[in-house]
Amino acid sequence: MNTWLLSLQNSNSPIYDMMIFFHDFTMIILIFITMLITLMMMLMTYNNLLIDSFSMATQLN
Repeated sequence: MNTWLLSLQNSNSPIYDMMIFFHDFTMIILIFITMLITLMMMLMTYNNLLIDSFSMATQLN
């Protein structure tokens, strides 16, 4: 198949520019959501370990 028959978008067109902007914006949102979920999981794990250590300390007394 010839490459000029693929009907690709022109890389300087406004549509292509908006596609790049959309891709960048969605990637930023996905990275933010991933970081937020990771932070929440780390805080829940730390909180669980903290509660377990306090319950162990109260059982020893």
